[in-house]
Amino acid sequence: MGYPKVTVVGAGFVGATAAQRIVEKELADVVLVDVVEGLPQGKALDMMESAPIEGFRTRISGTNDYAETKDSDVIVITAGLARKPGMSRDDLLAKNAEIISGITKNCVEASPNAIIITVTNPLDVMTYLAWKVSNFPTRRVMGMAGALDSARYAYFLSQELMCLPSDVDPMVLGGHGDQMVPVPQHTKVKGKPVTECLQPDVLEPINQRTRDGGIEIVQLLKTGSAYYAPSASAVRMVKAVLQNTGDVIPSCVYLTGQYGIKDVYCGVPARIGREGVMEIPEIELTDQQKQDLKASAEHVRENCEKLKIAV
Repeated sequence: MGYPKVTVVGAGFVGATAAQRIVEKELADVVLVDVVEGLPQGKALDMMESAPIEGFRTRISGTNDYAETKDSDVIVITAGLARKPGMSRDDLLAKNAEIISGITKNCVEASPNAIIITVTNPLDVMTYLAWKVSNFPTRRVMGMAGALDSARYAYFLSQELMCLPSDVDPMVLGGHGDQMVPVPQHTKVKGKPVTECLQPDVLEPINQRTRDGGIEIVQLLKTGSAYYAPSASAVRMVKAVLQNTGDVIPSCVYLTGQYGIKDVYCGVPARIGREGVMEIPEIELTDQQKQDLKASAEHVRENCEKLKIAV
């Protein structure tokens, strides 16, 4: 059978793990791209040698040449510098902007009809930059952030509630950084709002741990950053696109007035399908959450302006 085609740019931990998940789930054939000669080829060969054991029929190839990514259905951009202890996501701004600009130009030239999903930090700004460089409709450029932040929230809540992580249907909004906005009243545990399960004094430390989820892992690893949960989150979005699921996933998308925010990329619930962002449903927020979400969006806008890419 013929499979869709997904390009994953960056053969580091996040990119390689995302590629592995995509082929093992048989979502698509994958082209793994990296500037380092031999790295994507070696990892792709290693993964293919696991096919007889894992039983997947999809294929992965590695390359340094964007010509081999031609006519991809989805492009996942993971390349860029990772954080080190003491660094914020914003510290990566200038260098990763240069990397993402070049990658986006190459990808768009080879696959003018693709959906772009960015993973590189600072996520919201890099997603905006990919949109500007690609000149794609905004619905075809989105970022993976809320899916990861929400997954972390769900796991932390499940530990407190002593339930399965999959029992928690989480919601975290805002930029992918210290100003993200957990939304407990729209976070459900077996269909019940978590605000009915936990008191505010128990919830707030979990909210804060979610905001600090990435740096907690950076501090533990010391020489890298998270990649298992980020790759799983990106692949969740890839699946929604390729299988046209229409799943509502917290994602970094372009806002045109929703939640009182416009002309900036920020994390909100988005219905995702084959054409990219199908709908941005608006959920009820408290006044404080609205204020926090707008502050998060403004922080993203300020960083966009540093790169002179704001509209």
